[in-house]
This record gives sequence, structure tokens and C-alpha cells, in this order.
Amino acid sequence: MLLNELLNIKYPIIQGAMANISDGLFAAKVSNAGALGVIASGSHDSSWVEEQILIAKENTNKPFAVNVMMLSPYADSIFDVIIKNDVKIVTTGAGFPTKHMKSLVENNIKVIPVIASVAMAKRAERYGAFAVVAEGTESGGHVGEETTLVLVKAVKDEINIPVIAAGGIATGSQFNAALSLGAIGIQAGTIFLASKECNISDEYKNIIIKAKDIDTVVTGRSLSAPVRVYRNKMAKYYLELEREMESRLELEKLTIGSLEKAIKGDVDNGSLMMGMDACLIKEIKSIEDILKDLMDELKESKKELDLLFEKSINNNF
Repeated sequence: MLLNELLNIKYPIIQGAMANISDGLFAAKVSNAGALGVIASGSHDSSWVEEQILIAKENTNKPFAVNVMMLSPYADSIFDVIIKNDVKIVTTGAGFPTKHMKSLVENNIKVIPVIASVAMAKRAERYGAFAVVAEGTESGGHVGEETTLVLVKAVKDEINIPVIAAGGIATGSQFNAALSLGAIGIQAGTIFLASKECNISDEYKNIIIKAKDIDTVVTGRSLSAPVRVYRNKMAKYYLELEREMESRLELEKLTIGSLEKAIKGDVDNGSLMMGMDACLIKEIKSIEDILKDLMDELKESKKELDLLFEKSINNNF
């Protein structure tokens, strides 16, 4: 059974949470187009999250989720708001909601943590998670170290709850590969950044569709806070300071407000978070077309692979 059947959505695709970008209206648009839209709580407080939940409900009758960053000082109150407003799906990042799992499960909320290791996946299963998103280092924003290809298979072999693949997935053939590894669906973020409906600047979107395969870098590894971004002026300077072993405080000063700068169009000094798959995205399309094209590519890829495998079996075995 694929993710769409489990979550009662059209396509087995979750929209990755994007701080300061995927609000209630954007999540509703994604859900209306057939994927699972996700409100990114980011660093916002519970009042903002509640407002966005209500906006989402006003704009869609489809399922949607709220993402909670466990490092947020508002995480506890955000979970209260989620339960109060009967949101049935939650994704989490930057930690695990250990103390909240009992109340979430008791309220029939499907908890889907984003994880970066087998150990984290096992913990999620032990505490009653509905599924996990195994996110490889190819993803944009905060990343782990393992690649998607390795992580998804390793996690699938060790747990019994569903696995959703994430990290650098933008095409149907990659989607097919994820399913071949045992995933029941995918989570994607960068493809939605390049949508007509996304509220980031045109300058940011144009960087994505013009990106080459070597155009993203990971900053903050020496601080145990790795983030994948576009290799612009700010990122290069950050890496230079990092190599010189500047203090954490100085590096944090450099990134203050950098995401907001990117969203507004400062492509030199902003933090343009994007996955390595940006190089595979060639045009800005509507969310509906992005999803339809991705599913068409998936079907075509599966046909081609089945045909190739059938010929190989007949000729060589």
C-alpha cells in the first residue's frame, strides 16, 4: 500500500516543510493539487501556527499536516494547538517529540518524524510513529550525512513502519528508485520552491532552474549544524570563516535574517536553501503540473525499467 492510500490523498507525495515559505495557504494549494501540504511552523509561535491552520482549513477540505521543529521554544504550545484544532498529521524535525507521543497517538494523530539515521528510525517506531521520512544529505536546508540511496534502504531493512524517501528527489525515475528501495512515497521540497504559487522571489526561483549539479554547498558542518544552500556570495564567505575557525557567534551573526533576504530576492547575501536536485528542475510550473508531470514520469520510468528487466532476464538468465 502506497502513501496516498494511507493518508487519503491523490499522490504518494509529501511537501517538505519550508520555514517562512510553506504557510497555511501554500499548504492548502499543495493539498488541493493532490499531495500532502505541510505548514512549516519554523520559529513561529503557537498563535501564528493556529492562524495558519485555520487558513488551511478555509482553503482546502483535503488532508494537510503541520511540521514542528523540536528545537523551537514554542514546540510544546504548538502541539497543544495541533491537538486543539484536530490536525491529523504531524511531521517533525530537529529532534524527536518523545514527551508528546502519548498524547498525539491518543488523539489519533499520525506522527511522521523526519530522520537521518537508522537509530532515529528505530526510536520513532518504538514510540509509536506512524511512519518516518528518511531524508538523505542531498536535501535542501538542514541535512544529515547519509545519502538518500543508502539511508532509505538501511532504514527499510530495520523497521516495520512505513518509510518515505526524501533528499534530492525531483524526477519520476528517482521516485521509481525510491519505491524500488521499499519506500511507500516521497517527500520533496525544492520542486515546490520552483512553483508559480510559491511566495519566494522570482530571483530565487530563477537561481533554482539555472542551477548546475555543483551549485549547492553545505555550511555549518564544523558546528554540527549542516545546512545545504546555493553557493552564492554569502555561502562562500561563511565557508571561508568556517575554515578559519571563527566563533559560532560570528557565524550565526552572518546568517541572521538570511532566509528572509533570499525570499525577498537578495540572491547574493540571502540563504537560498535548495536540494542538490535543483539542477534537475528546468522550469517554473504550477503545483498541479509539477505533480502531474512527476507522476507521469514515474509511470514511464516504471514501464521502461520493467521492459529492460524483462529483456535482460530473457537474454541472460
